[in-house]
Amino acid sequence: MKRKLRMGMIGGGKGAFIGAVHRIAANMDGLIELSAGALSSRPEVALESGRSLMLPEDRIYPSYEEMLEKESRLPADKRIDFVSIVTPNFAHFGPAMLALEKGFHVVIDKPITFSLDEAKKLQKKVEETGLALCLTHTYSGYPLVKQAKQMVREGLLGKIRKVWVEYPQGWLSGLTEKEGNAQAAWRTDPAKSGKSSCMGDIGTHAAHLAEYITGLKITRLCADLNIMVDGRALDDDGNVLLKFDNGAAGVLMASQVAAGEENALKIRIYGEKGGLEWAQQEPNTLLVKWLDQPTQIYRTGAGYLGSYAKHNTRTPGGHPEGYLEAFGNIYRNFALTVSAKMNGEQPTKEMLDFPTVEEGVRGMAFIDNVIKSGSSNEKWTIFEV
Repeated sequence: MKRKLRMGMIGGGKGAFIGAVHRIAANMDGLIELSAGALSSRPEVALESGRSLMLPEDRIYPSYEEMLEKESRLPADKRIDFVSIVTPNFAHFGPAMLALEKGFHVVIDKPITFSLDEAKKLQKKVEETGLALCLTHTYSGYPLVKQAKQMVREGLLGKIRKVWVEYPQGWLSGLTEKEGNAQAAWRTDPAKSGKSSCMGDIGTHAAHLAEYITGLKITRLCADLNIMVDGRALDDDGNVLLKFDNGAAGVLMASQVAAGEENALKIRIYGEKGGLEWAQQEPNTLLVKWLDQPTQIYRTGAGYLGSYAKHNTRTPGGHPEGYLEAFGNIYRNFALTVSAKMNGEQPTKEMLDFPTVEEGVRGMAFIDNVIKSGSSNEKWTIFEV
């Protein structure tokens, strides 16, 4: 197969928060083309959005149901290969399940669904169909995050003992959901966001990054959740103590009321021999710290990096690679994996390095367990999936 993968987008039309980012990321490597769309739940906006993206009139759909039904009946050389679902999480499950049932691969924003039960149903459907589902945990796409993962896997730090991960933002320091901020409105609404706001939105990113780099699984946690802004319905701040399956201990902090902070995701990991430190706002630098040597500074694009970092690097050293490129790496690895399978080839381990439905289930389990622990008088809660 010597062609681009054909993508159908669900959501992401005019006025959407993240749709344009997905389209840029998908288009970055020339492996994917936007071929169809149900870009809004409002038919007139869906039509206007499709036309602005120069989609053919007959591939602009007023609903995802119509798109998936009609696309599934098209010849194999014309219909879409996968859908990208960029709606809020309360509108993830229906499109994803129907897409899988119609035989389409899926890319989906995180958190994967509204509930853990929905996530498990999607996992079962993925297993039944053998189709690919990619979850856009963007921060795992940075080259130096992949470098950190490879160094841990190769045992360079020894046994991992300690994990600190923090994700402070300040954008919800006021009651902006009551002031016309559409993003704040749905993210703090239990009917649309689910059980949690802060931990569901950014806490899941922090937890995923900790498990992704270390290769460890959270087994127990002790959570303290807070509503700092009067009148808010869901948590906007929290602290979680973690235990991992190798005995390591961790601390996770997530807050959306850290006034003055933008998107200050940061992780530090310490093993028997040394440690790693990476910050999302300075993503091209990885600090590598040793017991008996000076701290090393690893940089994106350098020749000494491992295969995973090199596979996910586009620019020469000294040229920044940021959020859009990390997002693009998620799409690129998904596209390379799907194309390889369609060609009857075995994807490389670097191609297969993108978040899947399993990470989606663990993310929803993290939310459930944090809420359970935060409302309990018990010190520790067993992490259940």
